[in-house]
Amino acid sequence: MIRKWSASIVRAGRTVGGSSAPVTYTLIALCCLAFLAGPASGLNPAYGTGDELLAVQRAYFRRWGVIPAELFEGAGRPALTPATALFVHGSWVHLLGNMLFLYVFGAMTEERMGRVQFTLFYVGCGYLALLGYAVANADSEQSLVGASGAISAVLGAFLYLFPRARVTSLLPFLFFLPVRFPAWVVLPFWAALQWLAAGRAPDGPGVAYLAHLIGFGLGFGYASVRYGRPTGPTRVKAAPSPAPEGENQP
Repeated sequence: MIRKWSASIVRAGRTVGGSSAPVTYTLIALCCLAFLAGPASGLNPAYGTGDELLAVQRAYFRRWGVIPAELFEGAGRPALTPATALFVHGSWVHLLGNMLFLYVFGAMTEERMGRVQFTLFYVGCGYLALLGYAVANADSEQSLVGASGAISAVLGAFLYLFPRARVTSLLPFLFFLPVRFPAWVVLPFWAALQWLAAGRAPDGPGVAYLAHLIGFGLGFGYASVRYGRPTGPTRVKAAPSPAPEGENQP
């Protein structure tokens, strides 16, 4: 059994290493492993059940997530949380929504940027997106977790780099029928939805739409400064509806 597991791990490593987007797939794997190993998945009986599990989850989010009210106190550990929060997710829907978007849009963006640059871009924009949200909500005690700020940056960069790429979307007002639109239609529509939602977002737990907007703007701005004219038409593998699951404030 151990040999079989070892062989599977080696084969998976070779697949990732030989792919054209190893960083994207590694990020997905890290997020999934962190979620499965943590209390949010609800799979580990060692964390307990009911109220006990909820208490452990809250402590977990506060340890690894961003708490704006604590971020600017000058302590070293809170300053690292905008990076650690990128690998923490609050629920199965939160995780799967984000990873689907990263899988669809991350690979092509990584191929265009290169592995090292894409890694720095992803972590840097994700950190700044969460930091920007914390600045705008400096008194908040809610913990903020999720990779949506970084993934939104990937969407922004993708929009600039591949504006005419055909993206398959499932739109609810069309009874979830798959339709294909160019990225310059789908992604600005997604950004507009985030803008509208941010204006109506209540205080307290929920989705941090502002972090999405900051990340999207950072990604688009970086790509426009770093690269020249966008590429020609490209077909993108089937994508979900234009709205990743947002940063979660448990």
